[in-house]
Amino acid sequence: MENNRNFFITIALSVLILALWQYLYVMPRSEMQREAARIEEQRVAEQKKAAQGTSPGASETPVQPGTIPNAPGGNAVTPAGREQAIASTSRVKIDTPSLEGSINLTGARLDDLKLKHYTETVDKNSPKIALLNPESLPNGYFAEIGFVGEDKAGTLPGPKTVWNVDGNPTLTPATPVTLTFTNDKGLTFKRTFSVDNDYMFTVSDTVQNSGSSPVSLFNYGRITRFDKPAVASIYVLHEGLIGVTGSEGLQEHKYADLEKNKQYTPSKSKDGWLGITDKYWAATLVPTEAQEFQPNFAYYEDGRHRYQADFRTDAIALQPGESKTIESEIFAGAKEVNKINAYEKDRKIRLFEKLIDWGWFWFITQPMFSLIDTLYKFFGNFGLAILATTVIVKALFFPLANKSYASMANMKKVQPKMLEIREKYADDKMKQQQAMMELYKTEKINPLAGCWPVALQIPVFFSLYKVLYITIEMRHAPFFGWIQDLAAPDPTSIFNLFGLIPVTLPHMLMIGVWPLIMGVTMFLQMRMNPTPPDPTQAAIFTWMPVIFTFMMAGFPAGLVIYWAWNNTLSILQQGVIMKRQGAKIELWDNLVALFRKKPSPAE
Repeated sequence: MENNRNFFITIALSVLILALWQYLYVMPRSEMQREAARIEEQRVAEQKKAAQGTSPGASETPVQPGTIPNAPGGNAVTPAGREQAIASTSRVKIDTPSLEGSINLTGARLDDLKLKHYTETVDKNSPKIALLNPESLPNGYFAEIGFVGEDKAGTLPGPKTVWNVDGNPTLTPATPVTLTFTNDKGLTFKRTFSVDNDYMFTVSDTVQNSGSSPVSLFNYGRITRFDKPAVASIYVLHEGLIGVTGSEGLQEHKYADLEKNKQYTPSKSKDGWLGITDKYWAATLVPTEAQEFQPNFAYYEDGRHRYQADFRTDAIALQPGESKTIESEIFAGAKEVNKINAYEKDRKIRLFEKLIDWGWFWFITQPMFSLIDTLYKFFGNFGLAILATTVIVKALFFPLANKSYASMANMKKVQPKMLEIREKYADDKMKQQQAMMELYKTEKINPLAGCWPVALQIPVFFSLYKVLYITIEMRHAPFFGWIQDLAAPDPTSIFNLFGLIPVTLPHMLMIGVWPLIMGVTMFLQMRMNPTPPDPTQAAIFTWMPVIFTFMMAGFPAGLVIYWAWNNTLSILQQGVIMKRQGAKIELWDNLVALFRKKPSPAE
């Protein structure tokens, strides 16, 4: 029947969604696990070498005048713990409402930073997220601002420079920290670190030339990282080096691409930012706008393998007795949407919102997040916000869905006429199609109307998935009961009686409560339509919800809850419209027929 053909078109659209999910999530996830194992083996090997005194990166590559340091500061990888590595150098404490850590006085580096409001797991007592780490650790990751220049400028502040603290020894939003360094040519550097309540540091360098000769300096900044995320992201999200500079605008370089191409140097820029981004966290540099700068993205294999995003300003000339101030900013923290947007607006950072990967369909994804976030502030629960968003989306598309369901109901009423046409023109497909089209025109029926309810869900489905996957606001966001992280799959499974049997199940058997609810609602929605007379179609009709239940089990719980709730609303909506149109609701008859004992051939 014609409406069954439309129904199978909607099934095909749904299968397309799941096929894309398999390609974009399930397959890459297996590769992630293999990559994580490889990285762990590499770390263990590096630690063993360090323990034997043969660690890579123990010496620094000579730096030519005006060249940004791209090698480590000379500290060897050590198997010692993070706290021991931090305690091995003099430091200035960092204590803000959002951050804790310290500034390493050797190099004036930010290499010890933890996020106070984020833990590694849903357990509130689990360790805080350590974003930046000393270079002597296998997962070394730091931000550094310094100077390079000609030989007559003397020793300039770089990776090995030991700075002195001038006054206050603790950096807080209310108390900046000042560091000083005077070199052998009469240049005095006064560096002031300040920080806001969130994740933005301001580094103000004042250089005083007390010597007798003019000098030229280049201010540089670099974000250097020695490892990659333990679990790589899937294709819908960028992780790696990133920046917005010059005429190129947004530039994204994945770790694997840099490992292959080694370096990418875009054109010079007068504004913008660059750094390294993870799924939820990032460390970026915002160079001064007073000087044009040269951005650079690179992967270095000499000594320890490392990734680096850096910039170098044009020459800064200082006459004897002259002083100049250069100001840069460092963002290091969580990619919270509202704060990222505020930094872009208040500090006029060009396209800083691109630090969050909204994707090609940002015009759908961003409004979707804004709606969910607004509803969250009202309900206090992201799960309830998702349910409310579903109702709002349903309401917005109600007129179109109403027409679609009404057309489907009308098609059911004219099914006898359609069967009559098929029988009459069984041997002449051309006349059969012409008669069908005339019937549609007479009865004012759209044969493709049944596709719209599912087709409309596709952009909403993908935008909601993107919001759940990329936004840190959804990370560890609880719903009710056993769902403590809407961005993770339902942790329960029917195959171990929802935790009653203490056994670890393979991923494919993790069929939780919410996937089951989704499957039941999908089953009921399909049974609202007549069962296809063709046995093959009838089998697909019966088994499709089961297949979707298994496939959806690996989706984020928030997405499965959305789908189950959307199915429920669709059942109610379709039922009301069919009753209003006078069309028979097939649900009860289909359920009775499904469980009724079929007569045997002998009977």
